[in-house]
Amino acid sequence: MIVDCAVYEHGRRRRGELELADAFEAGRKPGSFVWIGLVEPSEEEFDEVRQEFDLHPLAVEDAIKAHQRPKIELYGESLFVVLKTARYVDATETVEFAELQLFVGDGFVVSVRHGEASALADVRRAVEGSPERLRCGPAAVLHAVVDKVVDDYEPVLVGLDNDVSEIEAQVFAGTRANAAERIYLLKREVLDFHRNAWPLAEGLSRLVAGQVPHSHPELAHYFRNVEDHLTRVVTQVEHLRDLLTDALNANQAQVSVRQNNDMRTISAWLAIGGVPTVVGAVYGMNFEHMPELGLRYGYPVVMALTAVLCLVLYRRFRRAGWL
Repeated sequence: MIVDCAVYEHGRRRRGELELADAFEAGRKPGSFVWIGLVEPSEEEFDEVRQEFDLHPLAVEDAIKAHQRPKIELYGESLFVVLKTARYVDATETVEFAELQLFVGDGFVVSVRHGEASALADVRRAVEGSPERLRCGPAAVLHAVVDKVVDDYEPVLVGLDNDVSEIEAQVFAGTRANAAERIYLLKREVLDFHRNAWPLAEGLSRLVAGQVPHSHPELAHYFRNVEDHLTRVVTQVEHLRDLLTDALNANQAQVSVRQNNDMRTISAWLAIGGVPTVVGAVYGMNFEHMPELGLRYGYPVVMALTAVLCLVLYRRFRRAGWL
């Protein structure tokens, strides 16, 4: 469905409603362009937009089906831009992704949203508050949207970084809890985040260099700022990925150490328990001629000797760190 259809003239939004049938002509006037916003359109709903702006069928198919990797591609005379928005969900320690597509051409911008995390109402209000930048045309909208998407990566990084810190504390806390599952699930979220963020860097480089149509030289330094921000995001995501790998290895080492300690403790107690077991086995063999059976103090002597041997073994194992 179409959620907004507006024409901008010399950096300001023209009052009144704009019919889709009049959008193409309105954007052809000097100093003007049209911005149409759609949310999860069907093929039938998007067909009118495609015909009005002569959009490439392959790009339209990608926009309808979504689930594309971030990219900036040229189809004919228009750009097709795919962006991945991200939102951190603290309750489940997951990253929720949504998708934005932009068609940028001569005198028009068509934005297509997929998912709850990709609303552009705030972006539209912000860009409408900057007439000087809007005079740069459709590229100003492209910059505003990309800048918003990259800025929204920061809260996701904060949430993931907090989780990684908690995992590190859990791994080295000395408890017997195994954090392997939590580490694995969080690492999967970090890898998904990296996969949905880093491909945008190549497209931003082209925008900074002005290697794509409909770019504006005055916006080059704005796109460079977004590129720098994205580079910091990707670098930090890679750092979190490495930390989780180290945490997983450390957790595995901790588990191995605990298992070894358990086996040593069990072995030590088995050795101590073996002394009375052997003594009991000897006296339980029912021999008739055992000299010790006739001794008056035989029983207390054997019990005392058994206790002394057990105590000696206990102290030796204790000193060796097995108990």
